Amino acid sequence: MIKHIKDVDVHYEDYGDEHAEPIVLLHGWGQNIEMMTPIGNRFKDTNRIVILDLPGFGASTEPNDDWTVYDYADFMKEFLDSLNIENPIMLGHSFGGKISLAYASKYNVKKLVVFGSPFRKELEKLSLKTKLLKTAKKIPGIGSLAEVAKKHMGSTDYKNASPKMRAILVSTVNLDITDSVKKIKCPTLIVWGTNDEAVPVADAYELESLIADAGVVEYPGSHYTYLEFLEPVINVLHNFLDNTKE
Repeated sequence: MIKHIKDVDVHYEDYGDEHAEPIVLLHGWGQNIEMMTPIGNRFKDTNRIVILDLPGFGASTEPNDDWTVYDYADFMKEFLDSLNIENPIMLGHSFGGKISLAYASKYNVKKLVVFGSPFRKELEKLSLKTKLLKTAKKIPGIGSLAEVAKKHMGSTDYKNASPKMRAILVSTVNLDITDSVKKIKCPTLIVWGTNDEAVPVADAYELESLIADAGVVEYPGSHYTYLEFLEPVINVLHNFLDNTKE
């Protein structure tokens, strides 16, 4: 499906139980819908599932301007309004997690889950992108998903990216949203890999300290822990969503 929001043609999927609570899933940098479907598909019988290619990725067109994370959050608000979604459960990985944090600091979110999501200036910047791709390729069962991420990951892909997406990446990497994170009030689950080379696990506990109602679940995995430990993560998500259901 395609919607035109903020001069972007956004490609998305909307499936599951249309009358149930909506879960919105946001992928990481250089990725697309496919990287979040392993989670979305596990909740399609109990929830409405919305997954999109973020602007500039997958089958969605690029923004016309050099968007910040907050611009992406505002885009998400308009996109979700167009779907009559006002108080979503939001899950985000990495770049998608940073957008989710920014969104939850400004708009209503019933429950928030972030996987390896940066919120401070990323000191290592772009050099670790190739490491992330190599790690993804080693995870059983997601080799094909790693290929999906290849186009924009790594220094070569950074050089080959359009000037607009390159500027957006630099802005994202250098933007500190700590002050915004402190405004988040919804129950928040923070899932992290002990061996995450992109965003150290210490950041998970700092993030927990900044959010009023948050907890950390740590697995001995990488930046792709949510896929490496999919079954345990799904179980934790079921418990978290059930325990916070009104």
